[in-house]
This record gives sequence, C-alpha cells and structure tokens, in this order.
Amino acid sequence: MKYINIANTDLQVSNMIMGNMRLTELSLPEAENLIRTAMDEGINFFDHADIYGKGKCEEIFSEAIQMNPSIREKMILQSKCGIISPEGYFDFSKEHIIESVNGILKRLNTEYLDILLLHRPDPLMEPSEVAEAFEELHNSGKVKHFGVSNHNPAQIELLQKYIPHKLVVNQLQFSIAHTPMIDSGITLNMKVDQAINRDSSILEYCRLHDITMQAWSPYQHGFFEGSFLGDLERFPKLNEVVDNIAEKYGVTNTGIATAWITRHPANIQVVLGTTKTERMKEACKGAEITLTREEWYQIYKAAGNMVP
Repeated sequence: MKYINIANTDLQVSNMIMGNMRLTELSLPEAENLIRTAMDEGINFFDHADIYGKGKCEEIFSEAIQMNPSIREKMILQSKCGIISPEGYFDFSKEHIIESVNGILKRLNTEYLDILLLHRPDPLMEPSEVAEAFEELHNSGKVKHFGVSNHNPAQIELLQKYIPHKLVVNQLQFSIAHTPMIDSGITLNMKVDQAINRDSSILEYCRLHDITMQAWSPYQHGFFEGSFLGDLERFPKLNEVVDNIAEKYGVTNTGIATAWITRHPANIQVVLGTTKTERMKEACKGAEITLTREEWYQIYKAAGNMVP
C-alpha cells in the first residue's frame, strides 16, 4: 500500500480509501469482514457521509468494528454533510453543519473526525456562516481538518476567503470512463466537444493549492450508470485494452482501472465503494502497479478520447 501526506495536515493516509455508502447491503459480520480486510490490505482511511443510508451506514460501521479507542487510533475517519434526504436539497447553515457533525460522531462512536467535507455545493451558502461552524467544530476538537466534495475552483475560493482553516480535500468523480478533469486540457484550443472545459480546470487548481483529490466511482461511467468493466456492449475496445494490460501484470481489470488513476502524479486517492472483499483486494493490488506512459494513454484513448 502506498501512503501519502495530505498537505497542510499531519495525516499519513493510504491512497486507497474504503467508501461506506453501501454498508446497509451487508450483515454486521459481513461488514466487519470487509472493514478488517481493508485494514489488512493497508487501508487506514474510511469515508462516510451522513446521507449514506440516512446515517445507518455510520452506525453499521462502528458497530461492526466494535469501535473503541485502540481501533480508532488506527483509522483516519472522514465524513460529509450538507445533503438533506429525502427532501433533496442542500443545507450549509451553521446550525445544520454542527447538528450533522454531532450526529456523525454519535453514530461512529468517536469523539472527533479527522476530516469533514461539505458534500455538494449549496447555492444558498453564506460562507461566513460556514466559517463560524467550522471554527466552533475545530475549537471543540470535534473536527481536525476540513474539505469539500464536488466543488469547483471559484466555490472553493469563496469558502476559503472566509475560512481560516485550509481546505485540504476535494472529492470528485473520476474514472477511465469519466475524465472531464483532463479532457479539455489535452485538446486545448481545438474545436471539438472534448475541448469544452466542464470543470473550470479543477485538477490543476487542486494541485496548485495543495488540495488532495479523492476519486469517487472509480469504476463507473456517467452518474451511477454502471461499471464500464466487463461492459462489452458499450466499452468493447476499452475492455480489450484493459484486459490485455491486466494479463501482462497478472492482475484483474479492477486492478488496472485502479492503477490508471493512481498513475497520475496528483496522488489521487481512490474511493472503493465495493462490498466485496475480493474486489477490494484486487483494487489494492492494482494500486501497486505503475503503468507506463504508453499504457496510460492507450487506456485513455480506448475509452473513446482523443489524443491530438
């Protein structure tokens, strides 16, 4: 397992993250097995959100692992807040952020979060109010560090203007079959659809400002439209190339899809949402591989992208 430092923190974290969005699909013994498998593989970073299972996923996590101080000190715990379910709106009010964190801590049976992320941008956000919430949470010891998820550069800048604490993480969708973060940069100044800048150059912005990126849905295409791995109807060429490279390295296609992300010099963490221990092991094994430049570009082109 490769470990990286999240800039502007003392956190040494695995570049693989166990995501816990689907824990409600598992029994307690199955959840415990999955968590312990992650830890055995070297994963020390666990991602949550108060919306996952309406909080039930956090409860299952702490109960399955029998959370206690000795286990807690081996983990980096991150959670997210701001999405209201089932109403379907966002809330970055001071009251809601603090209430959410108190609920998260209770469900996870811990006294603090290592990182709290604002889950999706709230157009009605008052940044000074967010700053007040963050300051209160930090001073009370309930949250050590703060970040965002699915935010663009201007949204981060607006928050950072008011918040004294450095925003250290941005969690974004990224996979071989979902690459807007790099597409427009490759085809800059070309009159093609791929050259449309859809994300305000967020990858470069995060690298310039020492914000660690985390890739969610690393094996999916579209917005939860399914895995591209093994989808021979929609991604025949991509699967052919991935399978050939997987055979060369002696890993599965999941391993190569993981290696493609971790090959990027931005040191992007990969959020594994799987509920299967074997797939988690496959992903971790892939993260140990360093693809050649030729292989990386070959995979990128096989996904239907242009390299001028």
